[in-house]
Formats: sequence, C-alpha cells, structure tokens
Amino acid sequence: MKADIFQDLYREYGNGELSIPERSTHDKMQDEKLYRLMKAQKDIWRVFHMMSEFVDGFELMMTIPPCVTIFGSARVKPGSPYYELTVDVAKAFAAAGYGVISGGGPGAMEAANKGAKEAGSASVGFGITLPHEEAMNAFIDPEKSMTFRHFFVRKVMFAKYAQGFIAMPGGFGTLDEFFEMVTLVQTKKIREFPIVLMGTEYWGGLVTWIKTRMIDDGMISEKDLQLFTVTDDPKEAVGVIEQFYASKEHIPNF
Repeated sequence: MKADIFQDLYREYGNGELSIPERSTHDKMQDEKLYRLMKAQKDIWRVFHMMSEFVDGFELMMTIPPCVTIFGSARVKPGSPYYELTVDVAKAFAAAGYGVISGGGPGAMEAANKGAKEAGSASVGFGITLPHEEAMNAFIDPEKSMTFRHFFVRKVMFAKYAQGFIAMPGGFGTLDEFFEMVTLVQTKKIREFPIVLMGTEYWGGLVTWIKTRMIDDGMISEKDLQLFTVTDDPKEAVGVIEQFYASKEHIPNF
C-alpha cells in the first residue's frame, strides 16, 4: 500500500496544495480502495461498450435472412484467382438464397460482398477497428454494416448467425477463425454447422499435417476430420450447406 494514497489522489485529481492530518489505517485502506476504483474506471466503462456492441449486433442480425460467413485474406487483389473464386462462391450462395457475411474489409472480404451484391442477396459487413484501419468495402449494404472495437464480440456475430462457414485462402486471421469454429463445434459449445475450406491446393498442406501429425499423434480423432469439407467447387460448397439443412431449420447456432 502506498504511504499515503489520499495524497497521491490529491496530486492526481486536485489543483492545489493541501495540509492533510495524519490518517488512520482504516482511512488509508479506504483511500486505497478509492484509488483502485478510479484507476479501474476505464475497464468498467469498457464492459458497457462491449454490451452495446452485442446489443447493436444482435439487433442488426435479427433483421437479416439466413447467411453464410465467408472469410479470407485481406491481401488478395481484384482479378487474382482467389479473389475471383470468392466472388463466384458468394454468387453461388446468393443463388441458393443465402446472404453473405464478411469481415467488411478489402481482399477476399470485398470479393464476398461483391458477389452477394451483384447477385442481389444480403451483403453484410462486420468490420474491426485496427491501428492500420482499412475502410469498409463498397459492396456492403449500408444498413447491414457495423464496425466493432472488440474482436471477440465480432466473432460472436460471425459464429452465432452463420448457417455455414466458408474459409477462402487466407492468413493468420483466417486460420484463427477456422480453428475456432472447428473447436466450438468439436466441443459442442455451439451446435454443429457446415464448415468448408475452399482451395484444395492452398489448404492441402494443412490438411495433410492435421492427418499425419494431429491424428497420428493422438491429438484429435479420425471423426474430427468430418467437421469440415475441402473443395474447389462453389457448387459443391453450396451443396454441403443445402444437404445439411435439408431436414434442419435455419436457426442461430447458440
């Protein structure tokens, strides 16, 4: 405990000199509690900001038809094979009656929204505030756009309302989302829903490593490979989702 917390508080929040009589141990303990509370105010207000993001996100998604979430690298460029594949995937899902949710940024996220927009389906964008912040892409429906400060709140929106999860070629962020979704389904923290990796050549090395290391070393079981599908064909990706929901209702995952 500081020698005299009350004096520290006065120096920090006061505006002049003060003659303070000797304080009792009890007073000093109360001063310490007050000091810590004032220091914790930012964290306390952060809780309310998180709550507001949850509320805004839930209200937005309650007005949107069934969607799939499409992830992928922000670095792919328009005209590149992965960009155009993402556009085709989004259009295929739009033709099947699904809207598209993306991370709202450039690259594969932009391609996903572009495909949905051009096919006349709901185009949703959930952006994130970053130090190197990218503007939200131009293919998101204006009323279906939201920017988050907290990654974990944004992830809840991706996971809760997606009828399927489509991972295009991407980097650490895409891997993070893919493994989190697989883990949530594997551990039954959310109900099972389809997960698709698009790009057999891109994802092949990872799938081989999962088989030859994780399974062979007993870290996961053979049946865990059934948690996701790998394909190059947008129509097959749509078929995986349609087959899954042939006898199931489109509802939130938790």
